[in-house]
Amino acid sequence: MRVIAGRHRGARLHAPRGEATRPTSDRVREALFSILASVTDERVLDLFAGSGALGIEALSRGAASAVFVDSAPAAVSAVRRNLEALGLETEADVVRRPAIAFLEGAAIRGAQYDLVFVDPPYRLASAVGPELSAALTPVLAPDARVVAESDRRAPLVLDLPLADERRYGDTLIRIHGAR
Repeated sequence: MRVIAGRHRGARLHAPRGEATRPTSDRVREALFSILASVTDERVLDLFAGSGALGIEALSRGAASAVFVDSAPAAVSAVRRNLEALGLETEADVVRRPAIAFLEGAAIRGAQYDLVFVDPPYRLASAVGPELSAALTPVLAPDARVVAESDRRAPLVLDLPLADERRYGDTLIRIHGAR
């Protein structure tokens, strides 16, 4: 895996070992960021961060900051390793916590995000949609975009306005807006 574009273009990224993490492929990330166009100065939240590839790609392309959230120690370690290797520690926070718990705390703090990546483990995606939808709503900035990645056979369904949907093999990408 490599950063596709921006100031860290070509940098290698490390993924957690094992099959618990399924990094977004370079091809899908490249297509996704073409659809998103500019992410300059956006506040990014990368839920179920895994390797952090999506949030790191956004930082490389000019996002102002990123918060990476994952409950798996190996994923948190991989994100920290990638951020350190690229010198991005001052632009990012890494939080080891379940996504819903993080979102509930962020809502209490009044945190707002412009771009949210939601990429839960494929086996959980269809079950977490309703709870994620409710927890996401309070932390979305007025013009926020939410990118949901899941398996096309068991899609992640969010109760947010759908702006775009694309399929790349078995991967389904849905881009939602805020309410």
